[in-house]
Amino acid sequence: MSGLDPEDWNGLRALGHRMLDDMIDRLVHLREQPVWQHMPDALRAELRAPLPEAGMPAEAVYEDFQRLVAPYSVGNTHPRFMGWVHGGGTGIGMLADLLAGGLNANLGGRDHAPIEVERQVVRWAAEMVGMPSDSSGLLVTGSSMANLIAVLVARRHAAGPEVRTHGVDGARLVGYAAASAHGCIPRAFDIAGLGTGALHTIPCDGNQRMDVDALRQAVARDRDAGELPFLVVATAGTVDTGAIDDLSALADFCAAEKLWFHVDGAFGALAALSPRLRQGLAGIERADSLAFDFHKWAQVPYDAGCIVVRDPALQAQTFAQSLAYLTREDRGTAGNAPWPADLGPDLSRGFRALKVWMTLRTYGSAEIGRMVERCCAMAAHLEARIHAEPELELLAPVTLNIVCFRVRHLNGAEVAESVDWDRFNSELVKDLQESGIAVPSTTMIGGHRAIRAAIVNHRTETGDIDMMVDALLRLAAARGACAP
Repeated sequence: MSGLDPEDWNGLRALGHRMLDDMIDRLVHLREQPVWQHMPDALRAELRAPLPEAGMPAEAVYEDFQRLVAPYSVGNTHPRFMGWVHGGGTGIGMLADLLAGGLNANLGGRDHAPIEVERQVVRWAAEMVGMPSDSSGLLVTGSSMANLIAVLVARRHAAGPEVRTHGVDGARLVGYAAASAHGCIPRAFDIAGLGTGALHTIPCDGNQRMDVDALRQAVARDRDAGELPFLVVATAGTVDTGAIDDLSALADFCAAEKLWFHVDGAFGALAALSPRLRQGLAGIERADSLAFDFHKWAQVPYDAGCIVVRDPALQAQTFAQSLAYLTREDRGTAGNAPWPADLGPDLSRGFRALKVWMTLRTYGSAEIGRMVERCCAMAAHLEARIHAEPELELLAPVTLNIVCFRVRHLNGAEVAESVDWDRFNSELVKDLQESGIAVPSTTMIGGHRAIRAAIVNHRTETGDIDMMVDALLRLAAARGACAP
């Protein structure tokens, strides 16, 4: 044995082939498996064992994975997982992760091909939405990190270079996002040292979009109060309903008011690949920065978020450092500047770009666009089922692929007014999840507890939608029989 390498590579090879066969078999037989199942307490306790001092055969470790981990994953590979906006992954993405692990490349910097792959993916990301081809960007853990980077770049733009040494230094910088914006936006303001109070919430209109007139009034009011508006965060695909803010109107407003225009397109940005849906994203190409996830609608395995910034120099000015042990050279391994570490907070970075690169090259942007349209068609099918079922009530417009509804009637008529419908629907969703048939989630819409189905998985078909609705109605009838 040399270091930690095995004495018998053939044994590891055989184990690797077994792992690969098992994982492909799992994908082949997904529909035969429960979407989710509760992990028994006895098995959970095994994962609380202390640090092992002595090793054990890799085959035995893999057996534990098959017994303790694989059956109890969150279930987002399954076609009837509709709980949250999680992509379903693909076989080619899974294999790309294997290849990336084999290379074990650090994409913080230096001169090697994996960095060129990431740069190409970032150029493709800009091309998808119509931003300039020379935009800069990075692949990151997800839109939470991408939105944080955008806030930091916008802060640098507004406060100047001194912000990196002196902080905001009493500047009353304020930004704006709709009430429907993702919770990572106030968290980004917190981490950036601005404070969550510096993010001013703008109400939504009847379509769950940012009210542009209310934004205009808020900015004028804040300027009169001596504050310094610097950033507007628009959303392309809100987390609750999938609504898309009026990006063109917001781009016009930001240009007129000299505000940084950022778009959180966590999942909705990929609708730009659909000729039918991209019109709803008009204005996204004018963003100063864009955050979105390849691990959602692009079906790339977790994690693969992306930040794109229109001004490459400004992104570098926000993060670049000059350190002796990271000296850039004109040739050799330390060449190829600027490095990705100059564009974000991480020096140690994995080769996320490979699974994105292989996914986009294997399927092509046109097929991914068609898949996005199919997901939206599944949402339309669910919407039609809701309208056809007297027990169900739609709670929000269906913009893309997210459907919010609730059980409000039983057997065609409302039951006693004493029924707590919010609690009824919450318990109903838990019943459905524990059945293993399907996994929706819940949210609040208009003060009511909603059942939320986010259809993001490329494997979902109309039969899966019908199976989920049918099971929901059966469980509702059973639970309603016990209602007061």
